[in-house]
Amino acid sequence: MSHVKAEIATQPECWRQAAKLATAPGLPATGERVAVVGCGTSWFMAKAYAALREKAGQGETDAFQASDFPPDRRYDRLVAITRSGTTTEVLDVMRAFGETAPVTVLTADRAQPAAEIATNAVVLDFADERSVVQTRFATSVLALLRASLGEDMEVAATDAEVAVRMPLPVHPALFDQITFLGRGWTVGLAEEAALKCRETAGFWTESYPAMDYRHGPISIAGPRRVVWAFGDVPDGLTEEVEATGAAFLHSRHHGGYASLGSWVGGRDPLDPMADLILAQRVAVLLATTQGLDPDNPRNLTRSVVLK
Repeated sequence: MSHVKAEIATQPECWRQAAKLATAPGLPATGERVAVVGCGTSWFMAKAYAALREKAGQGETDAFQASDFPPDRRYDRLVAITRSGTTTEVLDVMRAFGETAPVTVLTADRAQPAAEIATNAVVLDFADERSVVQTRFATSVLALLRASLGEDMEVAATDAEVAVRMPLPVHPALFDQITFLGRGWTVGLAEEAALKCRETAGFWTESYPAMDYRHGPISIAGPRRVVWAFGDVPDGLTEEVEATGAAFLHSRHHGGYASLGSWVGGRDPLDPMADLILAQRVAVLLATTQGLDPDNPRNLTRSVVLK
């Protein structure tokens, strides 16, 4: 078994453990104006959290790709997400921001520079990974952040237990392309699902906000293509996608996943983070059916350290 496959399966318990850190020192307080930064997968988790925090009325929250952080914008706190604690762009932002305001880092390794630079370090070493590909660390960070907003993560963790063992809703032999959609906080999850398939298997995926999908991207929908939505679906979109000949996937659709595969219906929809687990599993299957190593994708390393 690949490392990433085993790591995906551990997410339910990782989320429960992460939720216990919801009161850790340095997490944003209600009313703080907060910037959240990361790169790649961590940036997508930052976007999800930013949308959730603002929706919860906790305060203005912006998410940035670390290399595009606006240096002249003022915030009460910076939250940095970095699994390795060594990503150059993230460290640069932390150092600069830390001269004027507190910095909190969410990381997997206390011994690395990010934890040393930060005002507060929240360490999720139990969710660290041997695979280059991020799965459980990223979702555990988001589980922690959701719990810090007052969400009960036990429901999500229970859904995750279903997602790690249920039949996959799609199989690589039956489709050539996937577009992932999200709304609000699940836009970040859709972007992450697409990234997992691209980096793990070199597979053609795209991601968009669901409401914007009609404004151009739907033109590529057709037979042997899949549109997979996380969270709420705009009225009428299911029918518009199916009219193109593409398969529409959503855990609320017809009481459960029904297109291009099977799902045990008759239960409530999956939490969107549990839905992401299914996309992670599909990405691994896409890689292994092509004879690729899902732990070590082409052209990637565990951390981007620039000279």
